[in-house]
Amino acid sequence: MTTKDKILEYLKTHGSATGSELCAHLGVSRQALNKHIKNLIAQSQIIKTGATKNASYQYRVGTSRRVASVNSLRKEYRLADLEEDRVFQELALSVGLRTKVTEPTWHIIHYAFSEMLNNAIEHSESQTCTIDLRIDPYDFQFIIRDYGIGVFYSIFRKFNLPDENAAVGELIKGKTTTMRERHSGEGIFFTSKSADIFQLRSHQICLTFDNKKRDLFLEERKSIQGTEARFTISRKSRRKLEAIFAAFAPEEFDYRFEKTKVFVKLFYDAYISRSEARRLLYGLDKFKVIVLDFKGVKSIGQGFADEIFRVFKSRHPDITIEIENLSDTLWPLIRHVTIEK
Repeated sequence: MTTKDKILEYLKTHGSATGSELCAHLGVSRQALNKHIKNLIAQSQIIKTGATKNASYQYRVGTSRRVASVNSLRKEYRLADLEEDRVFQELALSVGLRTKVTEPTWHIIHYAFSEMLNNAIEHSESQTCTIDLRIDPYDFQFIIRDYGIGVFYSIFRKFNLPDENAAVGELIKGKTTTMRERHSGEGIFFTSKSADIFQLRSHQICLTFDNKKRDLFLEERKSIQGTEARFTISRKSRRKLEAIFAAFAPEEFDYRFEKTKVFVKLFYDAYISRSEARRLLYGLDKFKVIVLDFKGVKSIGQGFADEIFRVFKSRHPDITIEIENLSDTLWPLIRHVTIEK
């Protein structure tokens, strides 16, 4: 019997139970329990009553084990002459989205949806796309899937990169676009910062931005044609779009996108050579502030550190390099190469 089955069996027998009672019965942590509870509520199998700290849960009588989400909608569109804003208004009205999310969340969804659909319209070289909207008691999600050349392949081809993995590295820095005359390259960057979880999947590559964990993941999946953009956010998210823009396009830079953040561990947890540093730094000279997040990086070589913190910095003295999540054991190496000789 699975944990979910045990929860349902207990609630059927006892009528209702608090989270503490369920944790004691199952022998699991509150965090583990909450994941199961959230799924059961989303599937309409149990009902929650009361405030969070004093909440209790009841088995929902008369429902099947598999119940559809509160709202879901799928439509297919031809991309020729499609207008992303009209599509968003049409779909949002169909599911009553405005009344089901907070005002700040509405603005984030509107922005992210418009950017991702515009990418499909103008970059994918696809004839059609499918759009899914899903709303459950906790989250809103949209999925935009085209059947074109693929987002990573498009960048790989445009910039003559070694492979599609290299295209991922360029994409996450921001300001990378295959249509410089019409686009700033900012859409995916800011969309990835505004979601709880944002996922781009194309061919065998799946790139996931997890802002709950403040991390980024790159996986190899079964190959798919085109690009799938999957955006998930809490219906009561505390994020505000203006705050996200302010973090990377602040007033001091006249609200221009001049600050970026790079997850160094995207491909490896150890970096040794100068060539690896040069690949990491490629295209970053377009920014005024570069944040290098070393979370998960276990080791770096002196050549790698010297290329970034001395050579690059001496060539671009006006660019500020900030460091986050660097292991205490790696700091001495960076201090060594930055000591003025």
